[in-house]
Amino acid sequence: MRIKINICVAIILLVINFGFSKINKKEYIFTIETKFGQMVLILHDSTPLHKANFIKLATSKFYDNTTFHRIIKGFMIQGGDVNSKDTDPNNDGMGSNGYTIPAEFKPNLTHTQGAVAAARMGDNVNPKKESSGCQFYIVENPSGTHFLDNNYTVFGQVIKGIEVISKIAEQSKNSMDRPNDDIKMTIKVELLKKKKINKMFGLKL
Repeated sequence: MRIKINICVAIILLVINFGFSKINKKEYIFTIETKFGQMVLILHDSTPLHKANFIKLATSKFYDNTTFHRIIKGFMIQGGDVNSKDTDPNNDGMGSNGYTIPAEFKPNLTHTQGAVAAARMGDNVNPKKESSGCQFYIVENPSGTHFLDNNYTVFGQVIKGIEVISKIAEQSKNSMDRPNDDIKMTIKVELLKKKKINKMFGLKL
């Protein structure tokens, strides 16, 4: 009886391991569509909480019709706030989806150009530097914004469409850095073989 149980357990483990190996051969890519063009990004495995959260929100279409509500040339563009879906431009940037994410700082993930990072509340009310559950920003500065390293979680990277970040960042805006015209986004999610992604974008996943 024990032998049969052990064999069954072994088979289950083999099936699980085979399943994981098949999953590990694939990776998600995300295409952010705007009126200024597309940005394609990937997420980092070393920030699993942020990665899982972004996958959940993007696949559920949470981000569709949110806007890039804060743009600063030479710095970054910020979006993903649920409030930006409503008709009140004055509450953009103040929204939340009801939770935060523990910080996942990694020394090898820094604020280079095209880095995707999580926005958050300030240290005075958020000493643990926990991330917003939905708002994110993308670094526009070609030299990076490294003064933010180890203070905001970097969890992704734009791999195509860097020029679109700059196009968005240079749009006219008000005194609160909100674009004068809405810059809406939709996000397409694809699960592709890593070999295909490497060939498409010249990566080594």
